[in-house]
Amino acid sequence: MVGIVIGLTGGIASGKSTVSDLFKEYNIPVVDADIVAREVVEPGEPALAGIVDAFGSDILLPDGALDRQKLGGIIFQDQEKREILNSIVHPVVRARMTADRDRLKTGYPAVVLDIPLLFEGSQLHLVDKVVVVNVDPSIQLERLMQRNNLTEQDALDRINSQMSLADKAARADAVIDNNGSRDETREQLEKLLLRWNIKEEA
Repeated sequence: MVGIVIGLTGGIASGKSTVSDLFKEYNIPVVDADIVAREVVEPGEPALAGIVDAFGSDILLPDGALDRQKLGGIIFQDQEKREILNSIVHPVVRARMTADRDRLKTGYPAVVLDIPLLFEGSQLHLVDKVVVVNVDPSIQLERLMQRNNLTEQDALDRINSQMSLADKAARADAVIDNNGSRDETREQLEKLLLRWNIKEEA
């Protein structure tokens, strides 16, 4: 058995982690780009050395770990610096995710690659189908401000640094509307798994 590879994406604060958790409840493994990205910039990893070369040692905390908040403040307002960071981190993350994907897809009916920048990072070749988690812009903004304790402008900067949710939804194989309750989201996912023959009728 070789499982279907599903690319899961959305926008910041669209509720993608909720859908990711629901996939796991159906015993579908999820390879999370954010988790892999954190792992590859831990002290001693080559990607962290590359970031220090590009941005200077003051990007580090006293214990030698990456100061994510400071780095985020730099890259969210400067596209050129964001591209420099991506050029360092993305290839390493992609290689690790590809290895995990190939290992898992031989044992499961599906494997999910949870990639926030699936479209922006031109990574569609890694997956067979794309699922976009969609939410109204006003709800996205409100959730992000609350979750990260951000001003409206800081939240908008982060949202606008990504492709719009509407554009992503237009390019998806399936869209999950995450404006409602978790149960409503689960119902949509279950119908999708049935449609794609990943889950059998109960």
